[in-house]
Amino acid sequence: LDMKYRVAVVGGGPSGACAAEIFAQEKNIDTVLFERKLDNAKPCGGAIPLCMVGEFDLPETVVDRKVRQMKLISPSGVDVNIGDTLQADEYIGMCRREILDKYIRDRAEEFGADIVNGLVTAIDIPADHKTNPDSQYTIKYQEFTPGKSAGTAKEQKFDVIVGGDGANSRVAKAMDAGEYNFAIAFQERIKINEEQMSFYEEMAEMYVGDDVSPDFYGWVFPKYDHVGVGTATVVNRPAIKQYQKAIRDRAGDKISGGKIIKVEAHPIPEHYRPRRVNGRIALVGDAAGYVTKCSGEGIYFAAKSGRMAAESIVELMKNGSRLPTQAEIESTYIKDYDRAYGPTYAVLDILQKVFYSNNGAREAFVELCKSKYVQQVTFDSYLYKKVQGNNPLDDIKLLGETIGCLIKGYAIAKPDAEFSNPVESLKRI
Repeated sequence: LDMKYRVAVVGGGPSGACAAEIFAQEKNIDTVLFERKLDNAKPCGGAIPLCMVGEFDLPETVVDRKVRQMKLISPSGVDVNIGDTLQADEYIGMCRREILDKYIRDRAEEFGADIVNGLVTAIDIPADHKTNPDSQYTIKYQEFTPGKSAGTAKEQKFDVIVGGDGANSRVAKAMDAGEYNFAIAFQERIKINEEQMSFYEEMAEMYVGDDVSPDFYGWVFPKYDHVGVGTATVVNRPAIKQYQKAIRDRAGDKISGGKIIKVEAHPIPEHYRPRRVNGRIALVGDAAGYVTKCSGEGIYFAAKSGRMAAESIVELMKNGSRLPTQAEIESTYIKDYDRAYGPTYAVLDILQKVFYSNNGAREAFVELCKSKYVQQVTFDSYLYKKVQGNNPLDDIKLLGETIGCLIKGYAIAKPDAEFSNPVESLKRI
């Protein structure tokens, strides 16, 4: 009896689950997905673009709220409503990760993936894994069963591993993927009254200012029966609770009296891992560093990278008859992903450096967002993951408006507060 090649997917979030469902549909491959906590409510803003709903065949039951208006508030309190360019059937989906992740993971299981509720503790990588197709990786893990607090130590052997296990990826560490800089995101889920919640029915808020973050933004995002209120920073992580208090204060009466029902904090990668493939091990999602600057978006890119990696590897395995090499995975999955989304990461990195660096630039950013052209291009880029309908004349006009807004913003803005954390700022994961 011929033995099937075995693929392990570590991590049951969007990246891992989307990879697992692709592998599971190839009947000549045995697929095992490891997830340490099947009811995990991962800390996350929870926004997904409209294109993800159709592309990944998601039911509307995974979308808590359909945001059609967004209020952007400057450091001085100037607010701009954006969303008028959206069509009636367009929206930004707001999800709870415990709902979204479970749906995709269950679908992978229906396709035939074996779901293991376990924490991966170690991965043994043989010295000849790049040259010997008979060498296998050994995954050691603690398997959990309902009703028991302690796990049972187990291990399994695999031919291919896909690491979708987040920013603190054990797979990345095992394969020596290298370190990256990171942000700390902090979020409180706050239950507010019905009248307050009605304001956020289709509304999300973004606050900019050095009081809520020196290099990102604070947010109030609507969920099923509560709001997620949070902020993030790379350059001054020790002050994250100070910034969180500031975003609550900025939101003011709109969330006053609310009950904090959950407090969440997690790291967000700031750039790609130095190595995303090693032998027959590949990283996807946050483990690979696929979170955009400026917007902090990660869910779509996690799901997309998981799917692209799995599709490339399945094709390379030719109906489960052979194993892919590192060079083959890099020339397909990595090359295709970077070609498709590398420019997006680069542009958003530039925008974050320009507009989130100080209060003058933040004032200019909010002022600039009054432009319907800016709103149209922004939403098209976000909702469909491609810029649509750019007009060269409007682009030239926009450049002039940007310069004007920056001059005005610097003139009215208050100075940024100074801070220093020379030791902690060097920390990497």
